[in-house]
Amino acid sequence: MNERKTLLARLAACDFILYETALFLDTHPDCKDALAFYQKHLEMRKKAEEEYTEKYGMLQHKDYKGQNSWQWTEGPWPWEYEEG
Repeated sequence: MNERKTLLARLAACDFILYETALFLDTHPDCKDALAFYQKHLEMRKKAEEEYTEKYGMLQHKDYKGQNSWQWTEGPWPWEYEEG
């Protein structure tokens, strides 16, 4: 698996973990272990997203950082990576 795919997979895994942990926290809001687990994976996601956008460009339109052009439309899109 190439680095781009690996970063996308890491982002997807973190998103899944964060979503599921948030659901747990909805019913267990004072669980210190779950809060620590959520925070850990939130930081992991932030780092992976920063690394992805630095190397491959905007992942979402909100990643715009004042560049001279709107790079959101510059390809390939995150789901248009090369196979193999």
